[in-house]
Amino acid sequence: MARAAFGRDDAIEEVACPRNFLLSTSRTAIYTGRRGRDEERVVLTHFIGGQPVGAGKAFPVHDPVTGAVIRQVHEADPEVVDRAVRAAREAARDWAAMPVGERAGWMRRLAEGIEARFDDLVAAEIADTGKPLDQTRTLDIPRGIANFRAFADIAAQRPEDAFHLSGVLSYTVRRPLGVVAVIVPWNLPFLLMTWKLAPALVSGNTVVVKPSEQTPGSAAVFAEICAESGLPPGVVNIIFGYGSAGQLLVEHPGVDAVTFTGSTVTGRTIMRSVADRVKPISFELGGKNAGLVFEDCHLDKAVEGTVKSVFTNGGQVCLCTERVYVHRSIFEDFCARLAVRAQEVELQPMISAEHREKVLSYYALARSEGAKMLAGGSVPVFGDHRDSGYFVEPTVVTGLSEWSRFNREEIFGPVCHVTPFDSEAEAVDLANGSEYGLAATVWTTNLDRAHRVAQRLEAGLVWVNTWYLRDLRTPFGGVKLSGIGREGGTRSLDFYSEPTTITIKLEQPDA
Repeated sequence: MARAAFGRDDAIEEVACPRNFLLSTSRTAIYTGRRGRDEERVVLTHFIGGQPVGAGKAFPVHDPVTGAVIRQVHEADPEVVDRAVRAAREAARDWAAMPVGERAGWMRRLAEGIEARFDDLVAAEIADTGKPLDQTRTLDIPRGIANFRAFADIAAQRPEDAFHLSGVLSYTVRRPLGVVAVIVPWNLPFLLMTWKLAPALVSGNTVVVKPSEQTPGSAAVFAEICAESGLPPGVVNIIFGYGSAGQLLVEHPGVDAVTFTGSTVTGRTIMRSVADRVKPISFELGGKNAGLVFEDCHLDKAVEGTVKSVFTNGGQVCLCTERVYVHRSIFEDFCARLAVRAQEVELQPMISAEHREKVLSYYALARSEGAKMLAGGSVPVFGDHRDSGYFVEPTVVTGLSEWSRFNREEIFGPVCHVTPFDSEAEAVDLANGSEYGLAATVWTTNLDRAHRVAQRLEAGLVWVNTWYLRDLRTPFGGVKLSGIGREGGTRSLDFYSEPTTITIKLEQPDA
């Protein structure tokens, strides 16, 4: 397996498709746009019932760094979706009957399998997303390992509820939902897939996974890991395709629940699709996250923290900050520092040409609405093969009304708007003045203020003097248009299982 390198001034030097028995036997030479050579490429297939399934027409996946086609993937049609759901249903009874400790053991085997294929997963993730090598090696793939191990431990050690009254014993047992549809986005494809798979599987469910059409590579490698580990056939099934395949999956009568991370628009569509059958849903949707910077903050740390929360992964993280509110006394200094740092961050491509155009359309919208561009606002020029990729400049904007479209709509790119405030109450009102409520950051050295403000913010997650610091046992999710439900720790296990309360009247012995 070729390794991939990505540095500040380097595109991905070399990425080959991971070795994969899920690849169809038909091969095609696709010009990669890298080093001017043709490389033999293969077609990713679905993984159903423990076997590769090469059905459906092929569609291309593009390298965000260069715009070149890097792989072909089979697209699931109704027959493929039905086959995957039936395979999951056939495996469901035996998997659910397995003791939780044994299922936890399987989670640990999968974690070991990820470790054994670490470099393959890194290469696949970089090829599909254009992420830097360091981020992929230290965050995306390690978090996949941690997800399986953490939920194995949580499930194996979870106590049961029992309640005693005079002559009565009530206790609760939990049973899996059945077949869960797992719809995964493109921004953190492996991390978010494993974040859903681990608790769903350890709770006794079987799954059908539909990754984003733009990032299928790491899911294909994971399918191999499932097969290599000896996981029972049908427990994990993976199908590829566009939104139409996901729609077929969530509407399938054999699917018992849906977990989805992605846009609010798609979440609405899924919600309508499952309403008639009242299927359980867990949604982590969009965000227009706020960052509050108070006058008593440690300014250097607040600037650097905001750089991370705005520009990480090219702003393509649901938790990224798009609205920054800064106390007026430090507003000019903060803006000047942030603008300088925006021009220094490592550029990362948008996931697709379409998404790049969306982000650029918001840069144009900001100008039309009267914004002042403090940094960025255009397309970088490299003078090499990256000019055919999907890059935009990290951008800092100010001067717009809170009611502007730019400040109301999720952009999902490396951009933020900075607004001054004069009081704590005003800052809280500004932060809460959004239809979204996923995450927020607070920068202050005042302990009382930190607690007071954090508790008043309408968000599912609030970070104080940090960002993206996660304990996997804590609840994760948003309010308002940012989602429904919580995952993480026992809350994930709660979603992926149904409680049954059993009450027994205890006969009293004769006196």
